[in-house]
Amino acid sequence: MSAGRLESWFLTREERGVATSRSVEDVGIATWSEGNLVRPLIHGAPYFARLHAELTDLEAGDRVWFTDWRGDPDEALLPGGPTVGALLADLARRGVEVRGLVWRSHGEKISGPISGRSNALLGREVNEAGGEVLLDQRVPLFGSHHQKIFVIRRRHHADRDVAFVGGLDLSHSRRDDAEHAGDPQALKMDGRYGARPPWHDAALELRGPVVTDLLDVFAERWNDPHPLDRRTPLRMLAQRLAHMPRHPKPLPEAAPAPDPAGPHAVQLLRTYTAKRPPFPFAPQGERTIARAYTKAFARAQHLIYVEDQYLWSLEVADGIAEAMVKNPRLQLIAVVPRYPSSDGPLTGPPSRIGQIRAINRLRRAAPGRVHVFDLENGAGTPVYVHAKICIVDDVWFTVGSDNFNRRSWTTDSELTCAVLDTTSASGGEAEADDSPRLLARELRRELWSEHLGLDAGDARLDDLAGAPALWAATADALETWRAEAGGATRPAGRIRRHRTERITRLQRIWAAPAYGIGIDPDHRPHRLREQRRF
Repeated sequence: MSAGRLESWFLTREERGVATSRSVEDVGIATWSEGNLVRPLIHGAPYFARLHAELTDLEAGDRVWFTDWRGDPDEALLPGGPTVGALLADLARRGVEVRGLVWRSHGEKISGPISGRSNALLGREVNEAGGEVLLDQRVPLFGSHHQKIFVIRRRHHADRDVAFVGGLDLSHSRRDDAEHAGDPQALKMDGRYGARPPWHDAALELRGPVVTDLLDVFAERWNDPHPLDRRTPLRMLAQRLAHMPRHPKPLPEAAPAPDPAGPHAVQLLRTYTAKRPPFPFAPQGERTIARAYTKAFARAQHLIYVEDQYLWSLEVADGIAEAMVKNPRLQLIAVVPRYPSSDGPLTGPPSRIGQIRAINRLRRAAPGRVHVFDLENGAGTPVYVHAKICIVDDVWFTVGSDNFNRRSWTTDSELTCAVLDTTSASGGEAEADDSPRLLARELRRELWSEHLGLDAGDARLDDLAGAPALWAATADALETWRAEAGGATRPAGRIRRHRTERITRLQRIWAAPAYGIGIDPDHRPHRLREQRRF
């Protein structure tokens, strides 16, 4: 595919608008890599199985570099183990170079039980075995490092180098599968998700030149000369107990990029906050994730499909709403969690107010064309949607760490892959810029087949124009069955129409500022906020 056709969807260097990594500069006129092989991995269990297979095949001198938001050292990668911590520590003892950057977290009182001491414990276990896994707190207050990258490079078999990017952490609750019975090692969430919350998630397995680009993303953060953590007595003690220095050891010389491996072009999109002291590689921050979505939404002709943990904030809704106003044929189907992960009297209203505003904005802009659903498993337990997926017209799609909310587009460190297959959905080379692509369509069909309870070969999965009616009929059938107290056979499909629980006027008074300050902060430079741009 020509660079001009890729430029129709991908951000050009000028459109990125930021100083970027060495790998991006090396590409030349554009800011992506071609010749990659991308494989979507739906659900945590398949992802952990692939990760286990690649890691257990490594030899001394091979390299493993990763970043994560949360890592639980005792999380089992397979039903019988090994655990995350034990496997990474064993690799380090056997001479594999293991390096990691995990979020320092603000502590239990600010971040809640989702963060805790897990990352420090993971780092300590790996570091005592000879690895180097460090706590990174180079973020603003209420911000986080949210990137999830795993890069594996082999000293003697460069053709087998592989990377993983997505929304999956190395943590409890993630190891679920298509049946959605939940991870036996579960985090505590809102009680309506049960003792083992069902969990829907996704990642990408990548091979080809993009592997080197991802290593450069890791290296930029690793080589940031600013201290990893603020110097306070308690944090200094935590760093020392986990055998973590304030500055990491230098990285080895980079290996050559892997050879082309497939027909997929990949653009790496990122968010870095505009902070002080600044990131050396993004002194004014980076918001290419937000810019890429804005460009893709403007090109959408038929359907924007989203799976997201939040779907919050007016800034996110505005870009979709503007596209839907300009194109009266454009439809939106979104899949979100039924309830926030923590929906108590103090945590619930701030978590819901942004979604209420965003969905209302969309529905005012495009009446009858905004369709929002949530999921449940076969037992009727809600499924927590943690996936971060967007597919536009079966052409361009993203999988990564960012959510559809303001903090992911302005504040937290995020990494997302935008993918364009050069193969058309019919199997030949894609000719037109907007022609459906094979990989995007296969990904959407896999997701819809599960959610709608349809056979993978069902022709209705290919009808984008008829998709809203198909989703509505599936949700209505389940609703009717529920109303009849489940007397007949449960209908196929796992979707229900999403209704965000309302909040009272009194709750709005305090929930709105809590949402804006702590739940969904905006760290764009003041000029961009005034101009409502990213």
